[in-house]
Amino acid sequence: MKNNLYIIGNWKMNKNPTETREFMKEFNKLYEENKNKINSNIFYGIAAPATNLAMLKITSNDCLVVAQNVNENESGSHTGEISINMVKSVGAGAVILGHSERRKMYNETSQKVSQKAQKVIEAGLIPIIAFGETFEEYKMGKTKEVIKKMIKESTKGVNLLQVILAYEPVWAIGTGKTPSLKEIQKICAYIRSITNPNVIIQYGGSVKPKNIGKLMNQKDINGALVGGASLDPKIFIKLLTLNK
Repeated sequence: MKNNLYIIGNWKMNKNPTETREFMKEFNKLYEENKNKINSNIFYGIAAPATNLAMLKITSNDCLVVAQNVNENESGSHTGEISINMVKSVGAGAVILGHSERRKMYNETSQKVSQKAQKVIEAGLIPIIAFGETFEEYKMGKTKEVIKKMIKESTKGVNLLQVILAYEPVWAIGTGKTPSLKEIQKICAYIRSITNPNVIIQYGGSVKPKNIGKLMNQKDINGALVGGASLDPKIFIKLLTLNK
């Protein structure tokens, strides 16, 4: 698994089931046309709103269906929440946990992420655990300190070989700004050194066709968690071809 690349598009709160069907119709056509440009070690998935997960499943055999969040409880009085078994029943094979937007806007703690990750693994799904520093922390030189704490707390009680770690500097998400390739590789190498040599590490934060090739060529990067660039099938296919 270490030599494979996992490119996941995170649609966030965008697209309804009809728009998802149209996206996949165009994307599947582009995928067939560009198959010869996509390396055999590249796997892709889409993290769509819960209402769209079933549509992803029935419109593609190759796409890993990813939920954007789940509740750690199996069922009960949790109005507005969705369970792991619910997303699994409509085809989800993975779940994003701890995205910076969840942490900031909805007070999702690292401890909560670890609880969810354990339940996700028990259900046979893959947790994609996101973490990253703010711009203030980056400028203060606290990146390693911050992400070490986040990783330790978010993966407590979890087998690291059963998860994907997604390093997303908060200040690079949706801003068009990214750390230098040297900085990203250095941090991903650090993440590997404090976790497991064989852990899967994604990078996320303003990933685009123009930088995907160089990012995926870094020694310690095993994929990308992509936001805005995954919303257009023409652009998403360029990510999978590494802009060839």
